[in-house]
Amino acid sequence: MRYIWGILAAWMLIGCGDNTKKVHYNGGMLLEEKCAMCHNLKMPPSTYEDEKAPPMMAVVFHLKDFMKINNDQDKVTKFIPFIQDYVLEPSKEKSYCDEESLKSYGVMPSQKGNVSQDELKAIAEYMYTFYDQQVYLKEMQAKAAFDALPKGEQLVRRSGCLNCHAIEKDKVGPSFKNIAKNGTEKMIDVIQNGSQGKWKKFNNMMMPAFKDKFSKEELIILKEWIDSLGKIEVPKPWKVKK
Repeated sequence: MRYIWGILAAWMLIGCGDNTKKVHYNGGMLLEEKCAMCHNLKMPPSTYEDEKAPPMMAVVFHLKDFMKINNDQDKVTKFIPFIQDYVLEPSKEKSYCDEESLKSYGVMPSQKGNVSQDELKAIAEYMYTFYDQQVYLKEMQAKAAFDALPKGEQLVRRSGCLNCHAIEKDKVGPSFKNIAKNGTEKMIDVIQNGSQGKWKKFNNMMMPAFKDKFSKEELIILKEWIDSLGKIEVPKPWKVKK
């Protein structure tokens, strides 16, 4: 009997322990919920004439630069504590903003009662990771490379055409270069209404209709770009230096 009472007592003590679950905060969702009303959260940001606050990307880049943050340890010791303190107790003296920015936007209002310390920790961690200069640079380089492509190739890459076609070599369907060499007179009709059996090598494959996928202007751009792939470039003769 004593043995049974001992087990019951132990079970009751365990049951009286702290059963509270640790709350997991989603920094990205909190940033959208708590900060998007005033800050532009896009990367790169859009620009508006009546901005209430600087874009969040600019805020983070500015803080990382002026705090001289070089690693994740600095994130923990400098960046996160600053966000937690400043958002709840903002002041001109604490701000890293330049005079012009302060004149334009003013000191942000305290967010006491709107966001907690734990929520700010999650927000700051997300901000630190998402608004990364190296990631931004790579994205801008990729965008610049895409913008430099011919308009027809941009359409092809943006519209998923490369899932079935490649530019140089045949894939699920004929390459665009192959299509160009065999003529593109009916290409617009084929894109809009689909086709099957046009290519011996691809008899079993059906080109689905994409009637509403492209505008008339886009179809002309596509045709002209594919036509350009069929042009044979004549090599220039070697110039012998005298």
